[in-house]
Amino acid sequence: MEEQASELRALMGMEKSTSSSTIKKTHGTRIIAVTSGKGGVGKSNISVNMAIAYAQLGKKVILIDADLGMANVNVLLNIVPQYNLMQVINKQKTMEQIILDTEYGIKFIASANGFSKIANLNVEELDYFARQFCSLSNADVIIIDTSAGIAQNVLQFVSAADEVFIVTTPEPTAITDAYGMIKMITTEIIDRELTLKLLVNRVRSAEEGRRIADRIINIVGQFLNFKVEYLGFVYEDPVVSSGVLRQKPFMVMNPTSKPAVCIKHIVNKIENAEIVENEGVTNFLNKFLSRKKGK
Repeated sequence: MEEQASELRALMGMEKSTSSSTIKKTHGTRIIAVTSGKGGVGKSNISVNMAIAYAQLGKKVILIDADLGMANVNVLLNIVPQYNLMQVINKQKTMEQIILDTEYGIKFIASANGFSKIANLNVEELDYFARQFCSLSNADVIIIDTSAGIAQNVLQFVSAADEVFIVTTPEPTAITDAYGMIKMITTEIIDRELTLKLLVNRVRSAEEGRRIADRIINIVGQFLNFKVEYLGFVYEDPVVSSGVLRQKPFMVMNPTSKPAVCIKHIVNKIENAEIVENEGVTNFLNKFLSRKKGK
């Protein structure tokens, strides 16, 4: 895997090369991984609606469904994908051919178990996939909806992303699992600086969201000596479940609803925060593969 990681860095223009076909380092696409300690907290719904909110700000957004166990972003978007990343990895399709345009101004990629196969690629296959993946660098934002729970494939996405949003709810089990997720991330990924942000979903009040967040943040600081930022909260509201049933994102179904306003506020907060240099698509793939190397 060390050899493969070196090959990838060379292919992506991150090491000196005399080849005229070397890929140039791309601009800093913002790559966000959305994850959670357990299923059922609304992680995928948050990912979908956050992507739409970014698009409404005029951003070019790509949403990748990387939930390898229970992919449901396509269900929320009412899309039946014909292809996924496996077809790119197998050199059957180009990235352009598998990306789906949606009616909501975002692009969507169904990943299935594609990413888990990258470590087994030979040099020629890796070259093809790296070049295809680099075509995503035209996006301003890539949001990756990971699997829920503590698993190695989740840690790979988390370790490679610029920012990690952890979704929880006021339920005691969700709070416990969110802490467990943060503990796993901070103890397993020690070779690079991490930006973890906490989002509390399905709250009845702003005060409840802040209280839950403070509880988790304080415990993490006390026992793990790590700083987690409070990203914000999203209200519990019937519009969310209604949107799921109708397979229509609540950002579109009711843009003035409380959850929609919360998502808009969170995205604006992210965009108005201090600008941090994002490492972009090439570095994401390099870090992703480096994580595979160590396992």
